[in-house]
Amino acid sequence: MKQPTFARVTSLLALAFAAPLAFAKLPPPAAPATPEAKLKAQEAAARTAWTAKVEAWQLCKSQDKAAANARANAAAAGKQFPPAPALPACTDPGAFAFAPPAEAKPIEAAGAHSPPQTASSPPSGTQPASVTNPTNKQ
Repeated sequence: MKQPTFARVTSLLALAFAAPLAFAKLPPPAAPATPEAKLKAQEAAARTAWTAKVEAWQLCKSQDKAAANARANAAAAGKQFPPAPALPACTDPGAFAFAPPAEAKPIEAAGAHSPPQTASSPPSGTQPASVTNPTNKQ
């Protein structure tokens, strides 16, 4: 059975307007609530960064190997390559090690607050600032 043209056009228009909704960006996940979940998220981020470093190291090694192979083949064929540019050496990132960050003390425990004794006088005096903090003008 053949659909009328109007029904085809409206269904195509509906699909065209609904397609961007399928590609809409989802909101970021909620922040982890527990300290264990936060620590696990930090470890996952550190492992992802380490994996990226390992992949970069492996790519660097394979590029060096391919360049050496191309130079060897060119030398065997009697072709001359320009000298290799000086590049930093490939560095092995080593084994994965995660050290959790040290817990920050609250301001009260860090000793960054006012002294514990009660103030016996107001913080300001009757002397002008020029008397208490003289500056030498030459």
